[in-house]
Amino acid sequence: MPLTLIIQESFERSILLYRDLVDSLGEESLDSKLPSLPSNTMGSQLWCVVGARESYTNAIRANEWSGFSCSLNSTTKKELVADALRSSADGLSEALQKTENFTDVQNRLMIDLLEHETAHHGQLIRYLYGLGIAIPDSWKTKYALE
Repeated sequence: MPLTLIIQESFERSILLYRDLVDSLGEESLDSKLPSLPSNTMGSQLWCVVGARESYTNAIRANEWSGFSCSLNSTTKKELVADALRSSADGLSEALQKTENFTDVQNRLMIDLLEHETAHHGQLIRYLYGLGIAIPDSWKTKYALE
């Protein structure tokens, strides 16, 4: 199997993990910070995921970095966060499927984005534990949690 297909499958798994996470969260969780530690909110973590997906998707399409931007305007409304995660995932999937021959630049961008997605998985796991929020089963299975 070509490496690009393996990477695409990894993105599909990551996309499903984020969907499961947001589906399991109460809206109030999005505005939660880790107690007694410097942290932003869970919603801000997800804002960064959406922005990275959108920005890297644009870069993959352009075959060069085009800057960071994020369409998500509210990190405290669960429906808006879920919609932005879904939309950014759809855009990424479409860009990856429509690219026939990935350049070295596009391959690097895909790997960088996958690393970013995974880094946020780890950060969000800390939030779930630190805030006492139930961990979705898909996350428990993927990362051997609890």
